[in-house]
Amino acid sequence: MSQHYDLIAIGAGSGGLSVAERAASYGAKVAVVEFDKMGGTCVNRGCVPKKIMWYAAQTAHALQDAAGYGFDVQTRGHDWSKLIGEREGYIGGINEWYDGYLGGAGVQVIRGRARFTGPRAIEVEGESYSADHIVIAVGGQPSVPEVPGAELGISSDGFFALDARPDRVAVIGAGYIAVELAGMLRALGAEVSQIVRKTHFLRDFDPLISHTLDKAMVADGVDIVRETQIARLAGEPGNITIVTTDGRELPGFDQVIWAIGRQPLSADLGLDAAGIDTVRGGYIPVDEWQQTKVSGVLAIGDVTGEAQLTPVAIAAGRRLADRLYGGQPARKMDYRLIPTVVFSHPPIGTVGLTEPQAREQHGDAVNTYTTEFTPMYNAPTEHKSPTAMKLVVVGEEEKVVGAHIIGLGADEMLQGFAVAIRMGATKRDFDDTVAIHPTSAEELVTMR
Repeated sequence: MSQHYDLIAIGAGSGGLSVAERAASYGAKVAVVEFDKMGGTCVNRGCVPKKIMWYAAQTAHALQDAAGYGFDVQTRGHDWSKLIGEREGYIGGINEWYDGYLGGAGVQVIRGRARFTGPRAIEVEGESYSADHIVIAVGGQPSVPEVPGAELGISSDGFFALDARPDRVAVIGAGYIAVELAGMLRALGAEVSQIVRKTHFLRDFDPLISHTLDKAMVADGVDIVRETQIARLAGEPGNITIVTTDGRELPGFDQVIWAIGRQPLSADLGLDAAGIDTVRGGYIPVDEWQQTKVSGVLAIGDVTGEAQLTPVAIAAGRRLADRLYGGQPARKMDYRLIPTVVFSHPPIGTVGLTEPQAREQHGDAVNTYTTEFTPMYNAPTEHKSPTAMKLVVVGEEEKVVGAHIIGLGADEMLQGFAVAIRMGATKRDFDDTVAIHPTSAEELVTMR
């Protein structure tokens, strides 16, 4: 006999857990289905382990900077296994917390892989389940290209499984995951080449950001191999040669990391049985209410292809539960003005329109304010980490429609400015805000 619920979330990552927890808090009978560790990509192979690795890389930079502040610091190398052990212990604690918390929150956990058997019915490990609402929140996985020898490389998942730091590594890709991995590995002592198809990386970001990071990474010793496409990988594990489409050979890498994007984990869900179509390689299209073409079947998070970020999946899940069970019929996710941080070296924070996007939409009504400087922290240090900022404004009132920051602390300072921009702040509002001195953030309210 099939067990029936008010809501079943397929996937216990950020989106699935959020919609399940919020729905249960309203008294709904809720279950979440998961075949892997609780927390999904973010907790286990994404944001959380990445941030710990980034902190380790920042610590490496701080040790190098210490001499500028008068410290005679000697290091005797870096224990990668110690770092990984601490990282995995932290993640394990989150996994265990979820296991206990969900039961107390009224969410039943169903272990196994879910497949649709009908529009609002699934099967998991031979057991049948149905629900008034089924939310697909299965997320995605790293993409690997279909080129000969691709299996010699690893994805970002493989990076987090490394038990030793590679000495010479190639990171292939031009997105935020690629620059994050390249920066971490370089800071921790690896010889790093980043291979990009065009002239530069982070092409969807404001040019000020991508160009500043490019110069910073080159100064840090990352070899940016530009306008290069991969034909195949050759050799053997630990001694890999990259062969390009124009016949060049880049030999001697002991690790190659594919960081060319992600794809949705929708292929094995039995979507045909539910009458659900996919687009663009497996993404599930939804309307503004997260509703698929099948009544009662919804989708949130990376599997929809919309703003693939952990906080977005969380926000979409909570708003969906508010609408379904919280008496808030107009509640839905607003995908505009989503703040984004890239944990590069230095870090990036950005929200709203880039200058090219703004000019495409608003033409000559666009104006910009920019600043570039070396932050005070680096004044006494040999290593000079750059900071650059840009405000994009529109119209006579100079409404701020975009803010773009790269530099130490950018990841922390953006959140408050994102609130202001979402509330419709103008450049005058920024100017009328008293600066906090001495900080890098004060530049955002003093630019002329």
